[in-house]
Amino acid sequence: MRHLVSGRKLNRTASHRRAMLSNLAVSILDKERVTTTVAKAKEVRGVVERLITYGKKGDLHAIRLAARRVNDKRVLKKLFEDIAPGYKERNGGYTRILKTEDRKGDCAPMSIIELVGRSGHNDAVRKRSAKKKSPAKPKPAAAHAAPAKSAPAEVADEQATVAPEEETAVLTAESGQSEEETKVKE
Repeated sequence: MRHLVSGRKLNRTASHRRAMLSNLAVSILDKERVTTTVAKAKEVRGVVERLITYGKKGDLHAIRLAARRVNDKRVLKKLFEDIAPGYKERNGGYTRILKTEDRKGDCAPMSIIELVGRSGHNDAVRKRSAKKKSPAKPKPAAAHAAPAKSAPAEVADEQATVAPEEETAVLTAESGQSEEETKVKE
């Protein structure tokens, strides 16, 4: 039994695991959103949150402690000058883990780990989100008419998904008539 044993081994040696978590933490701080497995995301969350806490302190000792994990000077500078000051009023909880669909090859549970509250990254993105089907709208009589030219299947699919206001523009483009002529006819 593993009583009081914290952390996941992730099927790696200790040195490999430490290097992998450091590299993943650097990627999260650099790109602010990374897709990885759920187990790795849960493990790297502690590393990233500790690095941001070092960034909030901002003294020389904190810089040296963070530099032990962050091996990229550009990312280290971004951490202390850009990321950490944004979390000055926040006491922990700097990251968010969003579960997505399983990986296609080995069916591993995947997730997105991202920094919370960063500009442009506040919206949650999930790959599994089901497309909501809107109720069928009745099409005008002109939409049921066959186009003058035989359209490929892609164009036919586009016509089916076009809003009713845009259908007249699509039909006029296919028939070769200008918009003024169609307005006069209507």
